[in-house]
Amino acid sequence: MRIVVALGGNALLQRGQVPDADAQTANIRLAMRALAPLTDDHEVVITHGNGPQVGVLAMESAADPRLTKSYPFDALGAMTQGLIGYWILQAIGNERPYRQLASIINQTLVDASDPAFTDPTKFVGEVYPEDEATAMAAKHGWQVKADGGHWRRVVPSPRPREIIETQLIDHLLDESIIVVCAGGGGVPVVRTPTGDLQGVEAVIDKDLSAALLASRLKADRFLVLTDVEHVVDGYGTPEAAPIGRTTPSALRALNLPTGSMGPKVDAVCRFVERGGRGTAAAIGNLAVAQRLLDGSAGTYITPDPTW
Repeated sequence: MRIVVALGGNALLQRGQVPDADAQTANIRLAMRALAPLTDDHEVVITHGNGPQVGVLAMESAADPRLTKSYPFDALGAMTQGLIGYWILQAIGNERPYRQLASIINQTLVDASDPAFTDPTKFVGEVYPEDEATAMAAKHGWQVKADGGHWRRVVPSPRPREIIETQLIDHLLDESIIVVCAGGGGVPVVRTPTGDLQGVEAVIDKDLSAALLASRLKADRFLVLTDVEHVVDGYGTPEAAPIGRTTPSALRALNLPTGSMGPKVDAVCRFVERGGRGTAAAIGNLAVAQRLLDGSAGTYITPDPTW
């Protein structure tokens, strides 16, 4: 089968961990050990997040006195694709030294008129008191908003429209090469009036990009791997219940949190709805990735209940 895997942030950094390189490489080694068996019998694309890493680079760029302005988020996204791609390549290469691997720094096309550009909502970087956040915004040209009891920088999060390097990724898969790509959703770019590609200050939802890529590659399975066993209906309530096999329409009817799980559910539903019969998606724990392929673990999403 052709499988697109979306690694959750916990594959790189556990909750509460300091984002040191040693901690992240250790986590990635464990993640690739769990994921490597999938590559023995299937064509595999590995996508990943970059939230903590891009936050670190953004702060370093903002604090560098040699710069007249901070590096834009498209450049920071490209940097993290290279960094994390290297870590993943090395880790899975150590597990499967006889396999060929490639990490792609890819671009993701967004619409320049996407309403997200006029209403940034994606929180990035550190938290601040309101007065400090306002001062940082004035100094660096940021936009900031309240995030609970603190304030944080916000950037636009437009919807992905195309993965520019899809044809290249498809070719690599045909040659039995394991591909790492779409890190952090891909580098956000728009088309200029002359048809050129140009980077924009934005962060793309990684799961939506992975779902789009899976659809364009005609993948058979789309796996969203995280640190939870299932999607849970009524999470945090006495009526909480894990969801096993389900359909996009049933999932969309639930009142799921808009934070971490909402975008993941939206992404898997989009993939299954685009792919139709013969495709399936799953959300579940990285440790049981192989069992997610047939629905024997996790939340398994198919086009209809009888599939």
